Amino acid sequence: IWRVHEDASMFVGGIAALLLQSLHPAAMAGVAGHSGYRSDPWGRLKRTADYIAVTTYATIPDAEATIAHVRAVHERVRGRDESGRPYRASDPHLLAWVHAAEIESFLTAHREFGADRLTSAEADTYVAQTSVAASLLGVLDPPMTVAGLRETLADFRPELEVSAAARDAADFLIASPPLPWAARPGYYTLVAGAIA
Repeated sequence: IWRVHEDASMFVGGIAALLLQSLHPAAMAGVAGHSGYRSDPWGRLKRTADYIAVTTYATIPDAEATIAHVRAVHERVRGRDESGRPYRASDPHLLAWVHAAEIESFLTAHREFGADRLTSAEADTYVAQTSVAASLLGVLDPPMTVAGLRETLADFRPELEVSAAARDAADFLIASPPLPWAARPGYYTLVAGAIA
């Protein structure tokens, strides 16, 4: 986990994860309605980066405290998606989607662009190591291998759709990111990697 999460390929993986996660209408409704990603994109990015950093590199008590804080926030995030279906961020099924999409994106970006390539066994170890924080966050039975991760993603396929909120998020990430024009060429290189 340290090797994957310290690599610059995480920038590509993070963008890919957001695009992939947005395809679940309940997950996207929660993000659109509660995350403040449009009004405070840098704050939202920092909170996510802090969570990943603490659960990857910090002490166990610090990681557990961070996870407990996120769980408490998730308990308050609930509503209805665009089709009127209820959701809650603490739903283990929804958490499983967010986790699987994130880990698949980080791992794929690392395999494609990472400086220190993982063997197949190391990739399985990465997936297993990420399951620890996922379990504490509320994911029931997170995948422990790359094959299990791919199976989890395939199981979610019938639930995925391109909602208006997902289109809006993709537009925000791809066409109108909150960056000065001078920074956009480098950012668009990351986006191209994420889309690929």
